[in-house]
Amino acid sequence: MRQHTIFRESSISGVSLHGGQHSTLTIKPAEPNTGIVFRRTDLVGRPEIIPNVENLGELVRATSLTSGGVTICTVEHILSALCGMKIDNAIIELNGEEPPILDGSAKHFVNLILQSERVEQDAERKIFELKEPITVTRGNRSLVALPYDGLKITATLVDDRGLYTQHLSIDIDSESFIAEIAPARTFVNYEDIEDLLKIGRLRGGTIDSAIVIRGEQILSKEPLRFRDEFVRHKILDIIGDISLIGLPLKAHIIAIRPGHSMNAELARAIYAQRKLIESGKKLTPKSPAGPLASSNIEFDINRILNLLPHRYPFVMIDRVIEIIGKDELRAIKNVTINEPYFVGHYPGQPVMPGVLQIEAMAQAAGVLMLNRGNLENQIAYFMSCDKVKFRQAVTPGDQLEIHVKLIKQKGGKIGVAEAACRVGDKVVSSAQLMFMLVGIRE
Repeated sequence: MRQHTIFRESSISGVSLHGGQHSTLTIKPAEPNTGIVFRRTDLVGRPEIIPNVENLGELVRATSLTSGGVTICTVEHILSALCGMKIDNAIIELNGEEPPILDGSAKHFVNLILQSERVEQDAERKIFELKEPITVTRGNRSLVALPYDGLKITATLVDDRGLYTQHLSIDIDSESFIAEIAPARTFVNYEDIEDLLKIGRLRGGTIDSAIVIRGEQILSKEPLRFRDEFVRHKILDIIGDISLIGLPLKAHIIAIRPGHSMNAELARAIYAQRKLIESGKKLTPKSPAGPLASSNIEFDINRILNLLPHRYPFVMIDRVIEIIGKDELRAIKNVTINEPYFVGHYPGQPVMPGVLQIEAMAQAAGVLMLNRGNLENQIAYFMSCDKVKFRQAVTPGDQLEIHVKLIKQKGGKIGVAEAACRVGDKVVSSAQLMFMLVGIRE
């Protein structure tokens, strides 16, 4: 099979879902073996980002890419359209951080590709064929990838309120994608909108661009396009997110309650298998992934950013270095002179504010709580602190080791933790923290 690009460039404009800004997306032809490339035309130098798992960014209600300080948000719908239409090489230009949301589906992006005309190129198409099963689990959510001669997705969607259950199994080719998947629109629960707005999401959202579920009522510009439109949109997202392995995939993906963070985890695992095979190394069976509940397991900064809503300059943990059982966690924060607060605290004698040490402990406690079972699509809000003590100044060059232990949990929503920060073998601060979990669904 040959690679494909488009014959002519085409553009589409509209308001972005989360940023609420007007943006234009332009798709352009590309040479064989170029792959898909995003280009920010609004920034100096027109920087480019390759959509792959190594450039994954934030995954709260959307899939984002980041590289060299440049970010592109909510890329899953255009990536799904490119994958579903078997476009191997294209330049995707954006004059902002986020593509237009349009009607919340991939239908308009498919029409843009059809308008641009798909053309064959003089180069063989590379496809990654999964060789060994991969499983990603987290609480009552799971994704399984099995070897398969083609791309098939079987998905089951169950909401937390028990109002609907949807299931679909479908082989994905261009025809089935255009007719059965691309028109399915994104959706949100009415009860989640306020919390999403608080963290800077859905600023451009309307019933023109998403389906709103309020109890048993559907709020939408038009009737449902499919009886099971919600699970079809989840399949649309899976196709876009899995394309981040960098090659078309042959596999059967079985998804129970999927979401962007789970999709990304599966994409990383498939990508790792791809790289292992390409290196000529032998595959070894791996145990299923799930909530980390043993010692000597780390979270890197990308995993932390997937769990926490915080962003620069307010991310106060750099790495989780150990999780002990379900109730204890150790993390680190590297304190450097580049921290913005050192400019004024204090000039000539920089000291890390005690309140930020408390914030570091609170963020570590939030990660600990969110790692317990099916809690990743929630946010930990810091409620109060007690028994606070500061024993020693923290200065540039120190590494804070943050130790938190969950001592009480009320109804699965409110947690109390004991926490301490150490520099070397000395405790520099400690506190008892209370926080509350608020649901944010994918």
